[in-house]
Amino acid sequence: MIVTTNRHASRREIVPAAKSLARVSSIGARSFLLEAPGDFDLIAQRRIWALSQTVKGWTDLAENIPGMTNLLVIFKETPEDPDVVVSRLLEAWENARSIDLKGKTIEIPVQYGGEYATDLPALCDLSGLSDREVVRIHHEATYRVFALGSAPGFGYLHGLDPRIYMPRKTVPSLKMPKGCVTIGGMQTGVAMLTGPNGWNSIGFATLEMFDPTSPTPAMMAPGDTVRFLPAGIEL
Repeated sequence: MIVTTNRHASRREIVPAAKSLARVSSIGARSFLLEAPGDFDLIAQRRIWALSQTVKGWTDLAENIPGMTNLLVIFKETPEDPDVVVSRLLEAWENARSIDLKGKTIEIPVQYGGEYATDLPALCDLSGLSDREVVRIHHEATYRVFALGSAPGFGYLHGLDPRIYMPRKTVPSLKMPKGCVTIGGMQTGVAMLTGPNGWNSIGFATLEMFDPTSPTPAMMAPGDTVRFLPAGIEL
């Protein structure tokens, strides 16, 4: 599961956003979302990982779910005083010290271009770059897995070069194939399921990254490093 800030239209903001302060919102009666201030970057994510480790020791907590520079905490029972919960979260955030998860390195062979790169021409038009430049920029970068969610095994990756940022589609592709290598906003990833998808496809990967029969079904985990390797380029 991933928590994104635009998913919960009915949430109640308890602590408003400020430039240097975390934001806390209630999600229903038992859940609270803390969002790190500042940029979507590794510095903020390392503190979220640290905060997640801290709240694991709270006996009244049912679950905590790290997201992209945010943390969702779900309590076993509805808190009597939400303000007390907010204070606990903010205090824990202020005391959180950055940690770095020791992840593995995952190399994903990609067939760039070809029949699956349906959105590569539009990305070239937006960026002003050639298709070969887009491919080079994408595969030369090193990415970190911030969180998993959206679909089983899907990793939200940080590290995409700003030159090839591309907004998600206003009208999603109705049946994007599993394995498409995609760009959505400031992130890149690999489609885990065939179906509707608003990200932009630039290639295809055959590597199986989710095996429900395995003791560890998802290949990716928070903290892992990801490299995309060009197995072929058809432009």
